This record gives sequence, structure tokens and C-alpha cells, in this order.
Amino acid sequence: MISTKSVKPALQLNYVKLMMDVIGRGLVMASQVDKEVKQEVAKFPVGFVLSMKVFPHGPAFIAKVTEDYQLKLLSSVETKPDLTITFKHLSHAFLVFSFQESTAQAFAHDRMIADGDVAYAIRLVRCLNKMESLILPKLVAELAVKQYPHELSLKEKLNSAANIYLKVAQSYFKRSV
Repeated sequence: MISTKSVKPALQLNYVKLMMDVIGRGLVMASQVDKEVKQEVAKFPVGFVLSMKVFPHGPAFIAKVTEDYQLKLLSSVETKPDLTITFKHLSHAFLVFSFQESTAQAFAHDRMIADGDVAYAIRLVRCLNKMESLILPKLVAELAVKQYPHELSLKEKLNSAANIYLKVAQSYFKRSV
């Protein structure tokens, strides 16, 4: 296990910034590719805005539920999001994003705050868990999620991961053009 104290704050910040961006994009793409994530996102109201951030002004992503019940990344919002998951400190986000602690453990250790309806927060965590189960190698995913989905076949995992990674890569390419 990597101690958060052994990693310089600037490296932690850059790593968390990168992971926050990848996770935001991955979640958006999973809402287009994966049946379970699609079903979960369809239970959010159209126009619902969710965000994940590091307190006070750290890395963040913001997404909105579109009319076709997919997620779309936003660069900013003028009003308060309907749901915000906030890491209380950069080192807490680093623990989760370096897969030393699952999201559920971080909540249990009071490292994160959900500002909004708890039912929606649980739904978002289920989406994040499924996305992480799909895109991460099984050994890493088992560390990242509370319970790895045993029904997830290798074929499904590889197909979904390839689709998500391809769409994430395309989103970076479109941004740089």
C-alpha cells in the first residue's frame, strides 16, 4: 500500500485531477454502453445534475442527465447540482482513486459527503462501481468496489471495456482538435 504521506501533494493533485477526468468521462461513456448503468441513469430525472469534487476547490467533474437518459459532461453549472459527492481532502480522494480504499469504505470512514438525496447518491455509487468493474482489471476492480459482480463474464468485460475506452479516447481526441 502506498502511503498518502509518501506521495507529494502536487503529485497527488495531478493524479486525482487525471483520475477525476477519466472517471467522469468513463461514467458518461458507460451510460451509453452498459445496460445496467443505462438502467440506473434512467432512474434519474431528465436535467438532473450530479458532481464529484474534492473540497474546497479541487478537481471535479459535473454531469447532467440528458433527454435520452444518458450522462453528458458539463464544464460548469450556474446553479447548485442536485447531487454532489465531495471528498473532504485531497488525500482521501487519492486513497479512493489509487484503489487503496473503495468508495463504500471512504463513505464509512467519513471521508466523503453526499449533498443531495441519499437514494440518488447510492444510485451514482452503483453506476461508478459497475463502470469500475468493467474498465479496471479484475484484481484492481475488486479493491475499488464493495462487491465485484460475479456474473460479469470475461467476454462482456472486455467488450464493454473496449467500447468505454474507445469512447473516452475519442472524447479526448475531439477536445484536442
